[in-house]
Amino acid sequence: MPHRILNILDTSTKMIIDLQKNLVAIPALGPTNGGAGEQDKVAWLVSYLDRFSDITCEVIKAPDDRVPCGFRPSLVIRRPGQKKQTLWLIAHTDVVPTGDLGLWNTDPFTLHVDGDFLYGRGVEDNHQGMVSALLVLEALEEAGVTTDLSLGILLVADEETGNAWGIEYVMREHAHIFQSEDLILIPDFGTEDGASIEIAEKSVLWLKFLVQGQQCHASTPEQGINSLTAASALILELEKLKNTFDAHDPLFSPPISTFVPTKKEANVPNINTMPGRDVFYLDCRILPCYALDSIEQTILALCADIEQQRSVHISMSVVVKEQAAAPTAPSAPIVTRLTKALEVERGVSARYIGIGGGTVAASFRKRNLPAACWATLLHTAHQPNEHSSITNTLADARVFARLLFDDLLEKV
Repeated sequence: MPHRILNILDTSTKMIIDLQKNLVAIPALGPTNGGAGEQDKVAWLVSYLDRFSDITCEVIKAPDDRVPCGFRPSLVIRRPGQKKQTLWLIAHTDVVPTGDLGLWNTDPFTLHVDGDFLYGRGVEDNHQGMVSALLVLEALEEAGVTTDLSLGILLVADEETGNAWGIEYVMREHAHIFQSEDLILIPDFGTEDGASIEIAEKSVLWLKFLVQGQQCHASTPEQGINSLTAASALILELEKLKNTFDAHDPLFSPPISTFVPTKKEANVPNINTMPGRDVFYLDCRILPCYALDSIEQTILALCADIEQQRSVHISMSVVVKEQAAAPTAPSAPIVTRLTKALEVERGVSARYIGIGGGTVAASFRKRNLPAACWATLLHTAHQPNEHSSITNTLADARVFARLLFDDLLEKV
């Protein structure tokens, strides 16, 4: 009977397209990114899941007065198996902004199908993992099969902007959901060959810099202090960080800490005014061997140097600060079970790696709950023309299904 699940999954192409079409059409942008949150998408998912008789759904509401509904919803879906031990498949419902629309070939919020590829914002990050999980749920319901492990699907809010109203709220206010014996799998990282299992992440530090000078007419620059020039000098000064914190760790790719200036807020609206206020951001992904407090202190010293050189005032504030937790051990049950499933399903030997990107796995690891990140992805997340593969979505669903059955982990 378990093998029937795999046969059902192989006929799920239309379902993938239909799910992605509906999900892409609901822009779930968090308020930090100028959106109204995830409620519309979660409401659609609850309605979609209402037809399944063997599951329960619970919406966890993290209060947030920045969105119209007043909360950020995370959706908990459960289907019991023979054992209480639960395989959790965890994806996120929020997406990032489109960026420059001129770089898109199609409407980001209207699904475009081109052969095996699906185009639209969120189709890979993180709809693919979500859809693969829902395909398994649908196949189990159609077959009426009881799995060996129980199945849990958690669709969290706020992953793209720090997790405070998503997985962190869930684990703080509803810690009873997860048990120590549960298997935690997060399909929010992957390689094109599907052989890499992420077991470690770098620390994440996002910083905001406000550079305050003195605005004046651009024809008389001596009457002011140019905040843009000072901000630019600071950005160049921050390049010294990669030489100060220069450790290498081959587990990670890239194997170094990174310090990348990213977002820049608008200053003055006209060309003939010299700006007196500039704001920019720094994205730091730090190897676990470094304490984030030491990174901050070094950056504050660089700010002080620019303040003295440029006669400006610089304030630095933390947007996200997440010290890396200990890696998940390769011997952890989720890793060994997934390794076995990949060997049986795909004939591949898994490799274990660390990444610079942050996922919800960090929230589990810091609570001593082993978590693994795995999927088969094309690495188009956050890009214009983001796209995912129907073939990969189906293939990943087959691996998820094998994890639920002891028999499907044995070679035939």
